Amino acid sequence: MTSPEPRPRRMPAEIIRPPVFRGPLHDARTATSVGRWLGLAFAVCFATGIVSHYLQRPPAWLADRLPGRPVGGYAFTQGLHVATGLAAIVLLLVKLWAVYPRLFVWPPVRSVRHALERLSVAVFVAAAVLELVTGLLNIVEWYPWPFSFVPVHFAVAWLAVGSILLHIAVKAPEIRDHWGRRSAGTLALPAEDAVDRRSLLLATGGAIGVVTLTTVGQSFTPLKAFDMLAPRHPDHGPQGLPVNRTAAAAGVSAHRLAEWRLDVVGPRPYALTLAELRAVPQVDVRLPIACVEGWSVDADWAGVRVRELLARAGGLPGTAALRVTSLEAGGAYRVTELGAAYADDPLTLLALTLNGQPLSLDHGFPARIIAPGRPGVLQTKWVHRLEVL
Repeated sequence: MTSPEPRPRRMPAEIIRPPVFRGPLHDARTATSVGRWLGLAFAVCFATGIVSHYLQRPPAWLADRLPGRPVGGYAFTQGLHVATGLAAIVLLLVKLWAVYPRLFVWPPVRSVRHALERLSVAVFVAAAVLELVTGLLNIVEWYPWPFSFVPVHFAVAWLAVGSILLHIAVKAPEIRDHWGRRSAGTLALPAEDAVDRRSLLLATGGAIGVVTLTTVGQSFTPLKAFDMLAPRHPDHGPQGLPVNRTAAAAGVSAHRLAEWRLDVVGPRPYALTLAELRAVPQVDVRLPIACVEGWSVDADWAGVRVRELLARAGGLPGTAALRVTSLEAGGAYRVTELGAAYADDPLTLLALTLNGQPLSLDHGFPARIIAPGRPGVLQTKWVHRLEVL
C-alpha cells in the first residue's frame, strides 16, 4: 500500500493592518500652519462670493437698493474672489498631503468626537474639491456637468464653510496646542522637523505667489504684463477689450440688425431708430467692465443716460426699475433687470460707443447697458427693448 500524501501545512491567517506613515511633516503643526491660511482663503472666497451671487441674483427686497459705488467695487471683489480661489487650490493640495495618513487610522471611529471629526473632514474635502474644480472650470468657461453652475456653486460654498467651522470646533484643542512655534504640541514634535516645515511653507507661499503673479493681471492691470496663465488678458479682444460671449454664439448677426430700433415701454411708450438715438445728447463715462470669471478692465463709454430714456417714457425718477431685453437668441441673461438705484444712476448708460468707436458687433452693437459696480453678465448687449417697471 502506498502511504497517503502529506497534507499541506496550513499557514496562519495574515493579520491585515492599516499602513503606517512615519514620514516627517504629516503632523498637527504642519496641518495647523497650512490650515489657517486655507481657512482665510476660503473665508475671503466665501465673502466675495456672497457679494457676487447677490449682485447677479438679488432678492426682491434688495434689487432696488444695490449701490453703484464704488464704481470698481465688483471688479475688486470678483478679482479677489478668483485670486484667493486659485491660491486655495495650492493650499488645499498641501493640506491634504499633510493629513492624508489620518485617513487610514484604525479603528475608523473611536468616539463621538472622532466621528464628528471624520464627518467634517469628509464633507469638507468633497465640498472643497467640488467648489474649487468647478470654480476653476468656470474661469475658462468649460461646463462639462449637467447642473447649473451658479446655484450649485453657491450651495456647495455653504457646505464647505459649515464643514470648516465644524472641523475647527472639533479640533480646537489640537489647533491650540500647535498654533505657534512655542505651543506645547509644537515643542513636543521633533525639533529637526522645523527646518523642513519652514521649507515646505516657503515653497507653498512661493507657489501661490507664482500662480497669483501670472493670473491676477487679468483684473489688476498694473500686472498685466505677467498675465501668462489667466484665460483672459485685459487688452486682448475687439476694440481692446475681452469678450466672453460673441455675437455668433448669441445668434446675433448684422442681418438681424438691419431694421433695428429701440422700443421703450412705459406709460408713454416710444421707439427710436439708431440715428435718432445718436441724436440724443451723449454722455461720456469711464467705467470698468468686470466679469464673474475674474477679469476686468476700465474703458471709455459714451451713450444716453438710462434715466433720461425712462423719464421720457413716464418712469418716475429714483423709483422706476427697468427690464432690459437683448436680441440674442437665448441664454440665462437675455432678459435682465436694472434696479431703481442703478436705473437712476447718472453713470448708467445705454452705450453706443466704446473707446471712441461705435460698438463692435461682439461688444453689443448697436447698443448695450453699462452701469457702475455691476457684473458683466448683466451689462446686457444687443439691447432692443427697455421696459419701465
